[in-house]
Amino acid sequence: MNCEFKRKLPIPKKVKAMYPVTDKMREDFETRDAEIKKVLAGESDKFLLIIGPCSADYEESVMDYIDRLRPVQDKVQDKIIIIPRIYTNKPRTTGAGYKGMLHQPDPLHDSDMLEGLTKIRKVHMRALRETGFSCADEMLYPENYRYLSDLLAYVAVGARSVENQQHRLTASAINVPVGMKNPTSGDLSIMMNSITAAQSGHTFIYRGWEVESTGNPYAHAILRGGMNAQGQNIANYHYEDLMKVYDYYQSKDLKNMGVVIDTNHANSNKKFLEQIRISKDVMHSRRVNKDICSLVKGLMIESYIVDGAQPASCGTYGQSITDPCLGWEKTEKLIYELAEEM
Repeated sequence: MNCEFKRKLPIPKKVKAMYPVTDKMREDFETRDAEIKKVLAGESDKFLLIIGPCSADYEESVMDYIDRLRPVQDKVQDKIIIIPRIYTNKPRTTGAGYKGMLHQPDPLHDSDMLEGLTKIRKVHMRALRETGFSCADEMLYPENYRYLSDLLAYVAVGARSVENQQHRLTASAINVPVGMKNPTSGDLSIMMNSITAAQSGHTFIYRGWEVESTGNPYAHAILRGGMNAQGQNIANYHYEDLMKVYDYYQSKDLKNMGVVIDTNHANSNKKFLEQIRISKDVMHSRRVNKDICSLVKGLMIESYIVDGAQPASCGTYGQSITDPCLGWEKTEKLIYELAEEM
């Protein structure tokens, strides 16, 4: 192979033993898991808000952001369940750029995946221990899920991964809700096929083992917009789009019908301020149509402390070094406005 085998990384069991969760953390995790699943099962009228930086970069600013979410969650707890984003690995379209905390524990230094594996576990643990939040992460590498399996409240399979067999089969073995994004092409049938696969049982190879899954009944759709043949972004959060997904669900034998709307990416054309308008547009569609209300279970919003984005070398505290994000003041205001619309 045209690569250097640098070192053998520790297995998840060893890393978990080095950094174990406490009884209180396990209790908080299980309580939140039950609450989130009730929303997706239609047993709760609460709304999911998966919100946070495009990618986790610096531990202190990420934790600062999550600390700010805690009192907001307490105020809206009767209507909204906040799931902070701690996205520790970042897919890159061309392979260039910051690939996330897993690859680069320090964004200004070279990759160190041994340190990265322990760093991402410690950050997710810190969020659960200090704030009671179990958080969301993207499953870029299916074989790495078990390093965080006792900490994650929510797993997202990205637009570039959703057609991949290993991602689909691993999603079928995960115990917490998994959101399957529509692919970059915007093809909804591919997304629905991925949900069918994730909700079904399979036998497959995982981390060198032959394993058998029973299916994940909480696998669901994430709409993030797509791209046409001319390379133009096409949104798919509108009323008509939601009705199409509703009809797809009605035509398939799937459990726990659910959609989360990603308000950024192709839906906003990466114009981060548009996330405010898109969020309110989706809430309006829920209000005027009971089928859409039963379908749309949450929003995904990219948000950090400072508006916009910057090169990693600039060093502005709490500003994204990947996609532009909504700043804190606008975020806090939006969360309260969403709660009022419930």
